[in-house]
Amino acid sequence: MTKVKVAGFSVSLDGFGAGADQSLENPLGVRGPEMFQWFFPTRTFRAMMGKDDGETGPDDTFGRRAMEGFGAFILGRNMFGPSRGPWPDDQWKGWWGDTPPYHAPTFILTHYPRPPIEMLGGTVFHFVSGGIEEALQKARAAAGAKDVKIGGGVETVRQYIQAGHVDEIHLAMAPVAIGRGEALFNGLDLRALGYRTVEHVPTERATHIVLAK
Repeated sequence: MTKVKVAGFSVSLDGFGAGADQSLENPLGVRGPEMFQWFFPTRTFRAMMGKDDGETGPDDTFGRRAMEGFGAFILGRNMFGPSRGPWPDDQWKGWWGDTPPYHAPTFILTHYPRPPIEMLGGTVFHFVSGGIEEALQKARAAAGAKDVKIGGGVETVRQYIQAGHVDEIHLAMAPVAIGRGEALFNGLDLRALGYRTVEHVPTERATHIVLAK
């Protein structure tokens, strides 16, 4: 049965899932990259960059799990690009160049409709203006027997968790405090929502925690 998952989601010690002041120069927000130091050296990430090197081990295993087995992805608009409001034009096609790392239908939450964009490698960006329920319905249909990943950003993840749609959450807790940013846990009572820890693996660069219902 198709599951809805959050996977490979980095969180700082002080509970932020993204840095403040996201921009074209800082797509993860100021100090945001510090939370992803567990992922950047891995073979999985290096392969996404077109490289054939990189570290193996638990961080790589969790990184690979965070990208494999998904038939569709859901992203908030901030995960697609830095602009806000009406689309200025059709030139921007995401942060990742011509070959995004999703390789599956990817549904972008937005208030402003836009035609789909077909990218190299199997990624097709679909823009959904009807809210999180519509996006999830479309993603489930597109995923078939595979799972659906809620890829971020913070507010999108929070909305799907709060609505009770997320079956499993993998958090990579980075050993850094970034001071300010987008708080993941603010207003979320994970225990009341039915989550419990089912996996807990510390590494040199992160502590991987998997929660499930």
